[in-house]
Amino acid sequence: MNAIAALLAARELGANLAHVAEALAEFTALKGRGARFSVAGIEIIDESYNANPASMAAALDLLSRAEPRGGARRIAVLGDMLELGERSGELHRGLEKDVASAHADLVFLCGQQMKSLWNALPARARGAYAETSSELAPQLVSTLRTGDVVLVKGSFGSRMSVIIEALRAREAAAA
Repeated sequence: MNAIAALLAARELGANLAHVAEALAEFTALKGRGARFSVAGIEIIDESYNANPASMAAALDLLSRAEPRGGARRIAVLGDMLELGERSGELHRGLEKDVASAHADLVFLCGQQMKSLWNALPARARGAYAETSSELAPQLVSTLRTGDVVLVKGSFGSRMSVIIEALRAREAAAA
């Protein structure tokens, strides 16, 4: 959607659309901001840099569009959304609808605020819950199988990059 908007804006400004399209073809998402990569047959969507209710909904929508291979699963790994004020618990719990819409087969959660979402999830969707991303990482890694699609999302302060590092370490260990 952003690429289409960029093309439309470029057209309105009279830019050479062929050049703009060539530049867009070389664009890759930044680490923690939508970067996608594969680890040992598992597709990772790295949204680990920031989170708020709107960006969580958008990332979960992206997960819903993923096509796991060979009967594999959609897995959401979510950390706390920070700095939401007194409505934080309600906003975390409210992600239940977005998780359901994403058709997430398993949900792994970490952080004190995510506990309210954990309590709202149906038992069949519960992967694991931990207070920290460091505690959650090994539980996630041991559950993964070839073909899974994994979304990792949370506020920078929830340290979801630890999950990404654990996934990359899994790849190094397999090599």
